[in-house]
Amino acid sequence: MDILQKLSGHIRRKGLRATFAKIRRMYIFAHRQLLWMERDLVSPVPPHSLKPYPPLRVMDITADNASAFTRYFGDRVGVMAELASEGHTGHMHVDEQGDAVAFIWGTPRDYLDRHYYGCRFPVKPGEFFEFGGEMARAYWGTELSVDVQLLMWKAMAMKGCSKVVDVCDSTNLPALKLHLRMGYTEQRRIMNIYTLFGRWRFYRETYYSGSRLTALRQTPRPSVKATAA
Repeated sequence: MDILQKLSGHIRRKGLRATFAKIRRMYIFAHRQLLWMERDLVSPVPPHSLKPYPPLRVMDITADNASAFTRYFGDRVGVMAELASEGHTGHMHVDEQGDAVAFIWGTPRDYLDRHYYGCRFPVKPGEFFEFGGEMARAYWGTELSVDVQLLMWKAMAMKGCSKVVDVCDSTNLPALKLHLRMGYTEQRRIMNIYTLFGRWRFYRETYYSGSRLTALRQTPRPSVKATAA
């Protein structure tokens, strides 16, 4: 009965077609496209009009301090500790109460994503793969989205990296806009993830020409200019 109530509620909110599409993606077949993006670590970040945020403390994520994620990211505590134990570089931004309100990860070696996509992301010499960035809702739309990346770029540059690469879901418009705001460019390759019957996954890389993000590009409004350190 609970399942029927949830299904009925979803139909009322989203409509019959959207409900059937979701059922198909979850239980029959789903295809996700992850766009590869890249950026050097020295070019200035384009002007932005993001809001300021209260002072925060930046800490390296370790297996011993992962409990700081309990309040805002309670389901990630174990994952944060595991990533730190694997030797990846992680930063968390902590508020006055000692709670992590934002985090981001980077690694200069191939990254096997066992927690979300389930595939391996190759990294070339001189690059680092950026992943897992997230902020608590209260900080959405603030300069923190810029600062978390600038600090990670600086840390990875000190490790000998000159380029950041990452992937972004083609349906995640806010994340794609953030990439454009930070000055990323498309590599014109896609990691395709196919899921069959909600259980089996298959992966394939494809390429494209031109730009997939033309419609998202806008002329930036005059504002405060952030620069990469």
